[in-house]
Amino acid sequence: MTKFAFVFPGQGTHYVGMGLELADRYRVADAVFEQANEIMHMDIRRLCRDGPESELVKTENAQPTIHTASLALLKVIESYGFGADICGGFSLGEYAALVYAGVFRFEDSVKLVQQRGLFMQNAVPQGLGKMCWITGLDRPTVQQIVAEAAVLGLVECSNFNCPNQIIVAGYNAAVERAAALARERGASATTFLNVSGPFHTSLLQGAGQQLFELLRNVPMGKPNKKVLSNVTAQYFTEHDDIRQLLKEHVYKPVRWEECVNTLLDDGVDTLVEIGPKHLLTTYNQNTAASRGAQVRCFNVENVQTLENFLRAMA
Repeated sequence: MTKFAFVFPGQGTHYVGMGLELADRYRVADAVFEQANEIMHMDIRRLCRDGPESELVKTENAQPTIHTASLALLKVIESYGFGADICGGFSLGEYAALVYAGVFRFEDSVKLVQQRGLFMQNAVPQGLGKMCWITGLDRPTVQQIVAEAAVLGLVECSNFNCPNQIIVAGYNAAVERAAALARERGASATTFLNVSGPFHTSLLQGAGQQLFELLRNVPMGKPNKKVLSNVTAQYFTEHDDIRQLLKEHVYKPVRWEECVNTLLDDGVDTLVEIGPKHLLTTYNQNTAASRGAQVRCFNVENVQTLENFLRAMA
């Protein structure tokens, strides 16, 4: 019997038109965009459809639009009778997972992620920090590089995506030094991300505290599914303080490789990424391949990928 996990992507996956091919075809998806428009008193649908990219990329816009698009796509998958008892999300995507698991109501979550985006965007003055994706080096090597580059300022490993794909973030000079050291030591690529700050580093502790204060007033239920925490790389437990973990989630690294390993250890054999682009699917495939695990990985973001998924499940 198939054991599904639904996973949701994070920031940086946006593109003009995301989610709307299916929203134009499926009323259940369109209704999510309509609800978001009413809640936010702004045209989320138009922003997704028309952009421009310069507006969509702003953290305060990227977070609610990606979140809305992902949950709209989820409704389409559910309309075909598919569900999962296990879910998770990469950074921002964890909020979509928490909505799916009944912890947050959508109407609360979409406002929450916009505020989260603003807190993160404003935590470090624009232009002072950056993030760099290092490909082709293992974790101990990147951690050593970070330690050496830290003489120029704060720099930390911020995302452990999958084997040999790690993001480092911090102040500009230190991140640039880390990228140079990575190239010297054989990295196959060093790519600076188009984001507005050094997310998932200790420079965002203030943003985490602001989010925590906001979360005090947001109603939360108990998870009705297994939900992965990026902070622990394990499922939330009944003893966890979810608000505290979401606070830490802002300034601690995203441990996605370990999250996928947790899913594999739990016997998950079908991973479905629900949301724009297919970055997580690549991470999921790479992590499974590193273990020799036989896992089917899908992404659903438009008509073609939905049809691919439905055909494979038939």
